[in-house]
Amino acid sequence: MAIEQRGVDTIPEAERTSGPRDLVAILLGSNLCLGVIVFGWLPVSFGLGLWGSVTSVVAGTVAGVAVTAPLALVSLRTATNLSTSSGAFFGVRGRLVGSVVGLLLSLGYTALTLWIGGDVMVGTLARLTGLSTGDGTHAAVYALLAACTVVGAVYGYRLLLRLSKALAVGMTVLLAVGLFAYAGDFTAAPVPDTPYLLGSFWPTWMLSAVAAGLSGPVAFITLLGDYTRYVSPARHSARTVWRATCLGLLVGLLVPQLFGTFTALAARAGLDYAGPLVAASPGWYLVPLLIAATAGSVGNAGLMLYSMGLDLDAILPRATRARATLVVAAVATGFVFLGHFASDAQSAMTSFVLLLTAIGTPWAVITLIGHLRCRGAYDPEALQVYNRRSRGGIYWYAAGWHPRATASWALGAGVGLAAVSTPLYEGPLLALTGGIDCSFVLSGLTGGLLYAVLTPAPERDAPGTEAVPGALVD
Repeated sequence: MAIEQRGVDTIPEAERTSGPRDLVAILLGSNLCLGVIVFGWLPVSFGLGLWGSVTSVVAGTVAGVAVTAPLALVSLRTATNLSTSSGAFFGVRGRLVGSVVGLLLSLGYTALTLWIGGDVMVGTLARLTGLSTGDGTHAAVYALLAACTVVGAVYGYRLLLRLSKALAVGMTVLLAVGLFAYAGDFTAAPVPDTPYLLGSFWPTWMLSAVAAGLSGPVAFITLLGDYTRYVSPARHSARTVWRATCLGLLVGLLVPQLFGTFTALAARAGLDYAGPLVAASPGWYLVPLLIAATAGSVGNAGLMLYSMGLDLDAILPRATRARATLVVAAVATGFVFLGHFASDAQSAMTSFVLLLTAIGTPWAVITLIGHLRCRGAYDPEALQVYNRRSRGGIYWYAAGWHPRATASWALGAGVGLAAVSTPLYEGPLLALTGGIDCSFVLSGLTGGLLYAVLTPAPERDAPGTEAVPGALVD
């Protein structure tokens, strides 16, 4: 269990010892936490009842998994993380687009996990011991969670995998017990005095499908490769890895999200989740709730922080992964304090996930199109040119950038941002969509179609590498 020495370099075949079961365990165990559970509260806070909340979350999650899961197969072939792998299509410097998108996604979700986990910890400790709930207590708890998270992230993949396996069992038991704890207060009706956020059912339902459902899988568009780079394609087929990714994402996201919807309706959580959740908990469930808030937050935030360290390592090749992780940990903790002391939870969460979904979706679509075109064949050495501070290789394109791919992503992201509807900002294209947020659809279609049209010729196969037909489903 030594500290992992690998950054975004190519993982040797001898070290690629993980398998599909490990992939399911890490996607399940890391997501059974309050940072994901709270997304089940969002549709209730938007004014939806049980079935409106459940159907929007399920529909959004399934759609997101369909787009996101195939990305796991890219790193299965390249043996490096996804942002570095995207250099095959964006250029070895253009892959910085993926690194920045991944860094922002992980930063936001890390801060959210520490924020909601810390708030529940403070609330449960206050009920159990009479501890003050002032700003000083919140600051101390946030700092403690962040410190524990850093340990796991710095040690790296192997420790986080072991933690996720334990959490997959332990958190499942704690959530199952929680169903009984809140069952007496449950009602399928919307929270009293919570009108539809967008004025009527369907626009609000669509907002929920994107903000609460689709955003979950999209959070993994750059993370999946962090795990599948340790899986050997010589021992595990692409089809098996794809199925494991789909299963891990679907179960790992839907279980906590639907638990969040159930408890939000039981606790009458309208404008806030953490406070009503603690207040509605029976006394005997406070200790399990405290354990869930602590362990689950450390497991989820640890993996997000680990991914952030890799992304910063990719942006600044001279930085070691461990040092990069410490830097991003400090930044994420700062965002936690900003979120607690300066933001409204619902507005901050909704705005963050919608904006990041708008800019992340076209990157994911372009990467998938590129993967299909090259049929899963890459030149791993050429992908590492930027990390080695050298030049050249088949992915050098124009000074390390693929202009047409980068322009396609930028235009797709621009369209997405112009079509987004958040509590803090509304794009000008909403007038054309009847006020319904279609940002992820428009951004993905725009970016993907532009890339397909501007780069009609198939991507070149890597020299000395045999193309693998049907890599997405083989």
